[in-house]
Amino acid sequence: MEEYPTKQGTENLDDPPNSRLFVVTSRSITEDELRDSFSVFGDIQGVWVVKDKQTKESKGICYVKFSKSSQACLAMEEMHGKVLMDGTKPIKVFIAQSRSSTRHRDVEDEELTRIFVMIPKTFSEEDLKNTFKEYGDIEYCVIIKNKFTGESKGLGYVRYYKPSQAAVAIENCDKTYRAILAEPRTKASTTEEYTGGTARGDYMSGADSMNQYAFPMADPGNYPVMDYRSGDFTRCLMMSTRAALTQEQIFALFDIIPGMEYCELQRDAYGMSKGHALIRYSNLGSAVYAKEKLNGFEYPPGNRLAVNFVDDGEDRSSPVGRMAMQFVAAQMMSAVWNGPSTSQVMKPPGYPTVSSISRIQTDVNLPPLKKLAPPDSKAKERLFVVFSPSPLPMDVLEDVFCRFGSLIEVHLVPGRKVGYMKYADKQCADEAMAALHGRIVNGVKMKVMLADPPREESHKRPRTY
Repeated sequence: MEEYPTKQGTENLDDPPNSRLFVVTSRSITEDELRDSFSVFGDIQGVWVVKDKQTKESKGICYVKFSKSSQACLAMEEMHGKVLMDGTKPIKVFIAQSRSSTRHRDVEDEELTRIFVMIPKTFSEEDLKNTFKEYGDIEYCVIIKNKFTGESKGLGYVRYYKPSQAAVAIENCDKTYRAILAEPRTKASTTEEYTGGTARGDYMSGADSMNQYAFPMADPGNYPVMDYRSGDFTRCLMMSTRAALTQEQIFALFDIIPGMEYCELQRDAYGMSKGHALIRYSNLGSAVYAKEKLNGFEYPPGNRLAVNFVDDGEDRSSPVGRMAMQFVAAQMMSAVWNGPSTSQVMKPPGYPTVSSISRIQTDVNLPPLKKLAPPDSKAKERLFVVFSPSPLPMDVLEDVFCRFGSLIEVHLVPGRKVGYMKYADKQCADEAMAALHGRIVNGVKMKVMLADPPREESHKRPRTY
């Protein structure tokens, strides 16, 4: 690899942090063409094309250094997946690792969207949000509080939807807040002895504050679970899930049953989902119906929900109260068992059937479904997809990737969190990559990249996907 010019001291390459881009592009793209394409986003301090030491030809890899982190982040957001010149592949743009870093992977977008700030102890979450909302759309705010007294520690987190928004906030907010990029979450950080207010999102905000990580089946915590078999029916339900669901998804699911008056996804001190939600209906009948229809329902496909009654605080100890409760419950149970089956009412749709609940939950507007290409079609392009935290089902992947046309087949590598999408048309594959890279489908984040072509000189068994 060619070294950077000596006039650019290595100590300045990461000043400020996250101001350097790592770009994968065509070998025919020149330094001047890169500079022209990226200069619209800010002051470029340097462009370096990595060349082969022997042939001096470009390796298709380069670095672009901006004077500000916000400029680099905006360039990454706008340029990733773009085609710089006709006849070349879409480029891939990432924030480059610090030269002192020991990690061997890309800087994830979610590592660049959360900032840590010092605030007055009198600040509420609303004050914190109002202070920082001028720099971009905020996903959530959390104030760190003392576990025992509940008092603010004068520290907080602000999570933005885009890295460029977080970078602008750090660069432009009042210096007394001492804003810095928050450390990435680790397993240890989830057990910190901090207690913060819950970070609520509007039910129908349209923007997914989606947890990127799977979690074990949640403990309902302080909400006592009722045993409905002994007649303990209430208007409150606790839903637990192993997959990452958003507030909006849960709201839409339980709002199918009329009478829902409250729905809240429970979050920890860092604003991350605990894996359960509290739902309350205005009447007992709706709660009983929702419990029977949604307990054990797979949403998204492969994730079985657990729904239980929890104490709603109402006194039903009187004989009249218990009789009324049991009568309503009996009527609703009869309607449940004599009505359409759960699979008929709630089953996610297949192509071309339409249902009240979409089987695909994603943060990108997908085009309509298109037919698959014939199985014997010649593959013109393959996409390599990395899934986090786990692969999506084959039928879901086929549903998503076929919408760009000419999809031949989907292949998941056994035992790994990766897969390949084979297309009969290169343009369709490029459109799929540009639209889906970094996006979330059914709680799973996908990295979509062009797959390396099979090596002709290899003596291994030919690929079957």
